Amino acid sequence: MAEHYSLDGHDRPETTPGERISYQAGRGTVYDTADPRYWDADLLHEEVERVFEVCHGCRMCFKYCDSFPSLFSFIDDRHNGDVRGLTKRETDQVMDACFQCKLCEVQCPYTPREGHEFQLDFPKLVHRYQANRLKREGRGLKKELRRRMLGNPDLAAKLARMSFGVANAMNRVKLHRWFMEKVLGVHQDAHLPDFASQTFEAWAVKVGRIQEKPGAEAVLFETCFVQNNDPSLGRDTLEVLDKNGCHAGCVKGLACCGMPAWEHGDLDLLRKQAKRNLDALMPHVEAGSKVLAINPTCAMMLRREYPELLEGEDRDRSKKLAEAVRDPAEFLWSIRNEDRANWKFETTPGPVAYHAPCHLRAQAIGFKGRDLLRKIPGVTLSTVMECCGHDGTYAMKYETYDDSKRIGDKAFKGLQGNEEAQVWATECPLAGLQFEHHAGRKALHPMTILARAYRTDGFPTKVEEK
Repeated sequence: MAEHYSLDGHDRPETTPGERISYQAGRGTVYDTADPRYWDADLLHEEVERVFEVCHGCRMCFKYCDSFPSLFSFIDDRHNGDVRGLTKRETDQVMDACFQCKLCEVQCPYTPREGHEFQLDFPKLVHRYQANRLKREGRGLKKELRRRMLGNPDLAAKLARMSFGVANAMNRVKLHRWFMEKVLGVHQDAHLPDFASQTFEAWAVKVGRIQEKPGAEAVLFETCFVQNNDPSLGRDTLEVLDKNGCHAGCVKGLACCGMPAWEHGDLDLLRKQAKRNLDALMPHVEAGSKVLAINPTCAMMLRREYPELLEGEDRDRSKKLAEAVRDPAEFLWSIRNEDRANWKFETTPGPVAYHAPCHLRAQAIGFKGRDLLRKIPGVTLSTVMECCGHDGTYAMKYETYDDSKRIGDKAFKGLQGNEEAQVWATECPLAGLQFEHHAGRKALHPMTILARAYRTDGFPTKVEEK
């Protein structure tokens, strides 16, 4: 009798040939990390087979990441349609191809979100698989070094600032990038963002924007990208909020949302970062403040992931935090009809090509940044819905850099197709970098476009007075 692999390294007898795999959710259908079944190798194996069987029969998600084409090819071409024939190496390959864009979950009709009896959430199954694999197998030295660097952006930025600009300069040296590729597995052609010499938080302290006492209408969750790489985006966001009568405060001591760590299956680091964020934000949430997260990925983590990934008191706190989280444009849209809303702009970017970030779509809150841009006179918009392919650290890794470029090609061409648009927009800062790298133009955050439109020198074209 043939043997099936097991995630815990033990062989499992093959099931009876032709035996039906039930589509129904079962004991192994667990997304809660606090449930012991989450870490049970046998139950995880059963759930992987069940989900793969459902996906193989549906095939709606053939067009997203490479997980699904690989899965279908393995089953059809190598195993005569039998999901149970997949090897561990093939299963690893399917899981590693997922970069957590969440679009399959957005489109899937069988999810908990839809209330379906199958209770299928492929991205969360991938997270579970990766967390179990890291716990049982660890990683090779190169992948472990890369995980520690890319999985903890705050630490990488701290080390970069200690170099007083040398890190930024070295990231443009071909020999150094070759060395990074060989030692860390970071592709030598990947576009790595510069590190700011001064953090956003340091700037906020300097200009008196730290909210010392709880009670502000809103506080900013600036995200690690704004904190470490692009503080100007945080300043633009505050400027737009100020213009609309919301003097949002800044909070000291925030950390990365934890997505880069969780992307690599590192639940311990995610929980450590989440606890730090909860400690900093909860006094403000308890006082009634909204938490405005600039990056859709971070908003998604705070809203949707924390309540299922944390434990004990932190889980209870995270549920309260989730209710307070908003996208900045979502918040501004909610006050658009109030007297304080300010739609008097000085300059206009003209036609804009807008990219809808995957993690914004995952939150099902609409595209309020795009809607706000329509408030600027002279703006006409085209919208691109395809994934940009950057997807956290996926675009930086040696083994997936080329795949990232291929997957993002439809988005690149979609933006380039609006030949009139000299300005591109997206809420995702990493998508902005991806477009700059592969499509020749950086996409700006809607908050930056709005901030510039309020300024007399923001864009070349003046808004005509009526």
